[in-house]
Amino acid sequence: MKLEGTNTLPASVDTVWKTINDPDALRSCTPGLKELKATGPDTYQATLQIGIAAVKGTYAGTLSITDKRAPTHYKITLEGTGGAGFMKGEGSVDLEAQGNGTLLKWTGDLQVGGLIAGVGQRMLGGVGKMLIGQFFKCLEERLGGSA
Repeated sequence: MKLEGTNTLPASVDTVWKTINDPDALRSCTPGLKELKATGPDTYQATLQIGIAAVKGTYAGTLSITDKRAPTHYKITLEGTGGAGFMKGEGSVDLEAQGNGTLLKWTGDLQVGGLIAGVGQRMLGGVGKMLIGQFFKCLEERLGGSA
């Protein structure tokens, strides 16, 4: 499942960069993220609790940030498994100044398997977009905007 989008955030590139690299900010803004614990430089152990339709599960896995070019770019890789299946994905984040704020461009490609894949790509895509929307609304509020 491929997703991409842009969001304009009410803060400077440096401030947005610091926020999207802050584990506490990510933990509070990512729907269903129960734990995000550093295990090394730019590597984290994560626990995510998520439900799609009647399929609910807790996933444990790793998240890694690579190709980091502060303060404008990084790539992210995640892998996780749980009772409802597995997920594996990668994405990228690019920041650029835009007026008094920052344009954040993001892409993602997520593969899922097991029970969770049985709910169908259309539903997965809709839920993915909803969760991403919740993340960016929280991020905007955290940066001082009105989402």
